[in-house]
Formats: sequence, structure tokens, C-alpha cells
Amino acid sequence: MAAAPCAQAAPASVDGATLAPVAFDAISGWRDDHHELAFAAFLKGCAAPPPLRTALPEPAGLRAACEAALAAPAPDREAARRFFERWFSPLRILPSAPGRSGQGFLTGYFEPAFPGSLNRQEGFTTPLYGRPADLVTLGQGELLSSPGPLQAARRLPDGSLGPYPTRREIEDSEVAREWPVIAWVRDPVDRFIMQVQGSARLSLPEGGSARIAYAGRNGHPYVSLGQLLSQTESIAPADMTMDRLVARLKGDPGWSRRFIWNNPSFVFFRIASELDPADGPIGGAGVSLTPHRSVAADRTIWSYGLPLWLDGALPLAERGRTGPLQRLTIIQDTGSAIVGAARFDLFYGTGEEAGFVAGRTRHDVAATVLWPRPGGPDAAVR
Repeated sequence: MAAAPCAQAAPASVDGATLAPVAFDAISGWRDDHHELAFAAFLKGCAAPPPLRTALPEPAGLRAACEAALAAPAPDREAARRFFERWFSPLRILPSAPGRSGQGFLTGYFEPAFPGSLNRQEGFTTPLYGRPADLVTLGQGELLSSPGPLQAARRLPDGSLGPYPTRREIEDSEVAREWPVIAWVRDPVDRFIMQVQGSARLSLPEGGSARIAYAGRNGHPYVSLGQLLSQTESIAPADMTMDRLVARLKGDPGWSRRFIWNNPSFVFFRIASELDPADGPIGGAGVSLTPHRSVAADRTIWSYGLPLWLDGALPLAERGRTGPLQRLTIIQDTGSAIVGAARFDLFYGTGEEAGFVAGRTRHDVAATVLWPRPGGPDAAVR
């Protein structure tokens, strides 16, 4: 039998959800997962540099679990499962939002691959901006109150802080003329997709590729264009996939430029020259993401590095079909649209196939967080 959860070591609730202790043996599919893959993702986070986007501080016991993982030889499937059972206690996340019936909500994201250029040339005329020198990312819990709440600000010449320009102001004025440009893409739709996903791979005209990574954003709230298009054009939410949205935007460039302005959030990038071609993009925790094992969560509620069990359904490549999802993931990213205790975003990988599945992931999910035992592996309740 797996160890019983340590109820005394973990909170009874977080903002917007109750946390109910369960036993590992009560988690459907737990013993059938490939825990060594989750362990490898967990290990990456243990050795990660400071996060790109700060999150809730790690709970007591997580650093000790990391140190144990770093000191251990690479485990096989069974040894990895035992590691998580020894160092963590499972807590079922039961959201209190009306109509959720104890279920969370899962979407998917991916690293898109687009043609691009490091220099402006014919066919590549939309700039990808690097982080402006006057952009100030506010710390966890800080907000610019007017006209906010905004999560970033502009450092004004007198040293005070003011609101950063919205997407419309950036694209429809000269405000960006002094900003660094790191690359060029085909059109504003390609740039928008990259900004939603937070990263990209560019195939260059001269051969080779460049990796593009998140470097900050203007702090304005994210507005889902898919939801907005669904409402304005009476498209059923289940039919409002990413590829359908992209086809609509690409099909009418004049209209799409104005429609994209409905989302005031704007993301800045950098060239991620440190990434190996086999690496995933860099997430908010500062670690290279692992396909199917890295997940984004609300950073105001959850700490980076926490293991998270997901139980639900995944879309398959065949249209309209789904398969089971029972998998241990690690919280290693965040996103402006990922808000709430039971709202998660699963990273699928790179390219068209990953994007196809990610764009169709909008499913209820039962989520169980693995909470570190402050006293280590011998701290289980008896």
C-alpha cells in the first residue's frame, strides 16, 4: 500500500478550492504512469535558475525533495513512483466555482514553428520586439492601480511609473520606434500566435533556425480572441479551435489587425541561443519545458515545481475523438489566461501536430496536487 497522505502538513484550502487528502492507491491510473518521465521534468526544475516570472514561494519540504532528487541516481519507472510517494502527499483540488462540480479545466499550448528572418526583407515585415529598456515587470502581488490593475509598468523620465501602451497603441503609433527588434515574421497573425504561446521556432531563409523566448509583456490583461470570435460570430465554443481562429484572421488581414486589438496584452521576446534543438522552450519557472509533462498554472496560487496529477481526456489526431489522460505533470509555467486554483494548461511540444492537439484541448479535468511533506519521507500521518 502507498503511504497515506499527510493531512497535517498541507493546507486545507487555497484561494478558490478545497484540498482534500487522498491516498495514492485511490488515484485512478497512478501505478500505470511513467513516473520516470515526470521525475526527469521535476529534476530540471530543481536545478533551474531564478524564474522568469515570480510565483508563490515554494512550500516547506519542496527544497528537501529537490535535494533528494538531485542526489539520487536516475530512477526507473518504479523507483520514480516510490520517490513521489515518499516525499509528497496527494491532495485532490476541489474548486468552489459554481458549476464546476469538483472539476478543473484544462487547455493546451505548444511551441509554434514559423518562417522568419533576423533581418527585415521581402516577406518578413512584422517585427518581433525585444524587451524595451523602460519596461518594469512588477513583482508578485504588485499591481499598477491606474488604469489597471496592470502587472507591468513604464518607467517615466522622472522615475515614476505609468501604464505601458496597449497592443493597439503599440501597433497603431510610433511608440515602438525606439524598441529593439530581434526578428521579423510574415504578418501580425504569426506574431499574435507566438505571443499567445509565449515562444516559437523560426526557420530562417538562409537555412538554420532561431529559438524565440518570452522576455516580458506590457502588463495589460489577456483577452481570448477565440472566445470573442465565438460570441460575435455565433460559433459554438467546442468548434472554436486555434486553427479555425487562425484561418479567420489570415483570411481578412484588414479586419484581423483591428480584431487583434481587442486583446491589449503584448508580449516581448528574446533570442534563446542557449537552447539546444532538442530542448523545449523556456517556461515561467526558467526551465526548459517537457512535452506532456510540463504544465502552466496560476502563479499567484501555486508554486513552481509542484507535481500535479491530471485525470481527464485528451483530444486525439482523429477529429472528434478523445483518449484518456492520467498523467503526472510538473508545474513549470504560467500564463495571463491561466487564472484560478483548478485552471491548467498542458504543454504539448513543438510544431503542427502539437498545435493541432493543443488547440482542441478544452476539457474538464480532475486535478490532484502532490504536496511536499515538511518532515521528509518519514512524515506521513500514522
